[in-house]
Amino acid sequence: MALTTGQKAPQFTLYSSDLKEISLSDYTGRKVVLHFFNLAFTGVCTAQLCTIRDSFEYYENNGAAILAISVDSPFSLARFKEENHYQFLLLSDFNRDVCEAYEAIYDEFVFGLKGVAKRAVFVINEEQEVIYAEVLEQAADLPDFDAIKEAIKS
Repeated sequence: MALTTGQKAPQFTLYSSDLKEISLSDYTGRKVVLHFFNLAFTGVCTAQLCTIRDSFEYYENNGAAILAISVDSPFSLARFKEENHYQFLLLSDFNRDVCEAYEAIYDEFVFGLKGVAKRAVFVINEEQEVIYAEVLEQAADLPDFDAIKEAIKS
């Protein structure tokens, strides 16, 4: 059963690209946008995160924190963040616990890779409830950025 709006967001603690522990509970009282992406340094994922980067001011002005999550190591994510000048946190779900909790994981991805994050977005409100959920089956698809912005404003 997929995670849906109105449900409590599954809690987690992950390491960032800066090797700091980041917990969802750190953001209680603030909206959070969780962006799951397949793999660092791939075309569509770079486009997804660059779209966030280029409209970062919108999220900031509306009080929303951005947390981008993939199964890459924190070290790969640090390089990816540096090369693309992302202003938001990149979190490593190397053990895939968070991807599984949010049901945003491929059993099998391209090239026989298993356990890769699906492209997905969850907007979480100040009480840590899911107010927007989008899990994409096709890795080539981008999330609905307009719908995400509407959820943040609600």
